[in-house]
Amino acid sequence: MTLTTIILIVLCVFSLSSTVLCLLIFLKKSSSSNGGLVLDEQKKQNEFLEKTIKNLFENHLSTEKQMNEFLLSAIKEYSNMVSNFLSNLSTNQNQQLDSTQKKLNDILKDNDAKLNRISDIINDNLKSLQDKNEKKLEQMRQTVDEKLSSTLEKRLGDSVKIITQGLDTVSKGIGEMQSLATGVGDLKRVLTNVKTRGGWGEVQLSNLLEQILSKSQYREQVAIKKNSSERVDFAVILPGKDDQELLLPIDAKFPLEDYSRLCQASENNDPKEIEIQLKNLETRIKDEAKSICEKYISPPTTTDFAVLYLPVEGLYAEVIRRPALCEVLQHKYKIMITGPTTLTALLSSLQMGFKTLAIEKRSSEIYTTLSIFKMEFNKFVELLSKTQKKIDEASSTLDFATKKTKTIQRKLKDVADIEPVRLQSNDSDDGDDSDNLLGI
Repeated sequence: MTLTTIILIVLCVFSLSSTVLCLLIFLKKSSSSNGGLVLDEQKKQNEFLEKTIKNLFENHLSTEKQMNEFLLSAIKEYSNMVSNFLSNLSTNQNQQLDSTQKKLNDILKDNDAKLNRISDIINDNLKSLQDKNEKKLEQMRQTVDEKLSSTLEKRLGDSVKIITQGLDTVSKGIGEMQSLATGVGDLKRVLTNVKTRGGWGEVQLSNLLEQILSKSQYREQVAIKKNSSERVDFAVILPGKDDQELLLPIDAKFPLEDYSRLCQASENNDPKEIEIQLKNLETRIKDEAKSICEKYISPPTTTDFAVLYLPVEGLYAEVIRRPALCEVLQHKYKIMITGPTTLTALLSSLQMGFKTLAIEKRSSEIYTTLSIFKMEFNKFVELLSKTQKKIDEASSTLDFATKKTKTIQRKLKDVADIEPVRLQSNDSDDGDDSDNLLGI
């Protein structure tokens, strides 16, 4: 018996008990509401109903006992069935586990046997490879010994020759290094001279100006202020008001002593000395900027600022690296610090400005030229229209001529298709034939 049937039976029992309870409640209500009516009949009916209810209740109790017994027996059977199923399932699982365990053991045994065979094969192969390698190495050793014994003397001789040649070149190089050291010393002595060092910076500045600007766009050794012997190294000519020249002073400075002491402190890795030398370099640059400002800045002859050129990029980098130094030079002394790269960029931008001004000056000439070109082009358009008309007339004439030639060709074709006619003695007949041939 399944679980669903048991549930259905239980539901039927509960529905029967609920009906009995409803009847009892109904009887109580009817007896309380109709208490004053016919009492005898009511009593009889009540007695009858009580008997029927007792019978029903007794029947319900008996059925309920039977149902309880039936349910208990069904539950016992169901529990027995479940226990039997579980026991069978456990036995089947145990059997399957045993079989899988046996299969796994067999597989492991087979794998162990295969691995043992593979290891034996690998060991045999390794032994054979070792034996072969030992034999080959022995042969190689013998051949190498033979070759070494035969070529060692030659190579030693060649190496001795190469060593002697190298020693000769080293001795020559040492001599060249000594001469180079003397040259470096001479260069150092030259650069320690302030005038010579300034000339070297001026030469480098002159090369940059020659590469970017034309000769008419800058001047050398210009006296800015009247009644003064001070001359700026270079001055770029800028356009001013009322076509007057405006000069941009550029002066080259090279504080070699301060920069060399700074480099020496950096090589020694001495932070205190580095800071001292940086302050000294900053003071030197400020002094140079002050002298340029006092000597060479004179508006309206010059611009309200000047350019200080440092010919070494490392020196320029150290100056730029100092905090607020460039701002002080620009605001206090009206000086712009430049190196080789920045000066090249500045001169290139000035050259582009010169080209733009030249184009603006020539714009009126270009406008007049374009107006003349416009008038001539209008005349050319009129002439072209007249030529087009003449060409159209000539083409119409040619079309008419081609039509006439086609008609003549058709006539001549007809003449060529006529068979030749024998000439007769009568002159009048000949004239008629010729008229017929010509189509007259």
